[in-house]
Amino acid sequence: MLLVVQNDPRVPLGTYADYLAEAGAPFRTIRPYAGEALPNPAGIGAVIVLGGAMGVNDVAKYPFLDGVKDFIADTVACKVPLLGICLGGQLLAHVLGAPVVCNSPWGEKGTLPVTLTVPGSADPLFREIDRRFMTFQWHNDSFAIPNGGELLASSSTCPNQAFRFGANAYGTQFHPEINREIIENWSSWSPETMACSRDLLADFAASAAAYNAASHRLLLNFLQLSGLGNKTQTQ
Repeated sequence: MLLVVQNDPRVPLGTYADYLAEAGAPFRTIRPYAGEALPNPAGIGAVIVLGGAMGVNDVAKYPFLDGVKDFIADTVACKVPLLGICLGGQLLAHVLGAPVVCNSPWGEKGTLPVTLTVPGSADPLFREIDRRFMTFQWHNDSFAIPNGGELLASSSTCPNQAFRFGANAYGTQFHPEINREIIENWSSWSPETMACSRDLLADFAASAAAYNAASHRLLLNFLQLSGLGNKTQTQ
């Protein structure tokens, strides 16, 4: 069973819900922001922690984040495969003792390329993904690589795009789960993003085929390394 942790009602599973159904991988979504309790990760097949508009230190405003941090720490301790996306990756880095810079100089928005490091090219999460591939970015904060972690991907604007800790805990700064509807929603959040909404959507449409291919492969690779790649039931 794959457990999806959704931290923000505006940041859903997106295309990954469709890809999981196509792959026949059973999954369940927990929404701690709505008061849903996170389970003991022991016995869970794998975990995906999604993003959110908040930061890792915004616990006073979003007290559920403390429980998510504890859950991530327990998941890593249990060696359950974990993929943290954007805020999820920042939370993983934070739990592992790495700083996360708020409103960092490495913020990005839009459809942008990322390049795998030499270890990233050899990592099973990025199997059959081009060394330079398209991603979607929407972040102001940025994580450092935890001690003992390995940098897997980088870009000219944001040097820390993906890392692995241990055998199977991964954090990405980029979003691999985005679709057009999500971009439209996020673009409505502020006057600044509304002003560039047309460009954001046009850039995404121009690179959608390459973006979707890399994102789909990344999820299939995560399912494979988690031992969930051959399941046939969804829920």
